[in-house]
Amino acid sequence: MRIEKITENKKQFLDLLLLADEQENMIDKYLPSGDLFALFDDDLKSVCVVMPINSETCELKNIATYDIYQGKGYGRTLINFISDYYKKAYRTMLVGTGETPGILSFYEGCGFKKSHRVENFFTDNYDHPMFDGDIQLVDMIYLKKDL
Repeated sequence: MRIEKITENKKQFLDLLLLADEQENMIDKYLPSGDLFALFDDDLKSVCVVMPINSETCELKNIATYDIYQGKGYGRTLINFISDYYKKAYRTMLVGTGETPGILSFYEGCGFKKSHRVENFFTDNYDHPMFDGDIQLVDMIYLKKDL
């Protein structure tokens, strides 16, 4: 297994990034200036994008694993890698997600704790209703992790 920082042609990973953020123009807001990491185990399994917020905080903007590889630890491995990678530069990592129990539980299992909520984020920023399964995403739930 290897994790690579991707510096060129980041859009080649768009199909995977769209699994976690299904509107391309939203991805275009953070992909060019964010750090993209790709996890390979023979072939590509997962990607994530991290952006600086300020001198003490960075944000995990996107993390996605192909459906057939979910539940095998690739996302957790990627979060452990980036947490270690950024701990010298930042004190805190944020991640924002929809209010779905499975995803919130995943992040909490990776050491994140609930931080705050941005009301109506999904309804205000996306051009169509967003769903995770049968749950409509309305508010953005932010979690934070001390690095």
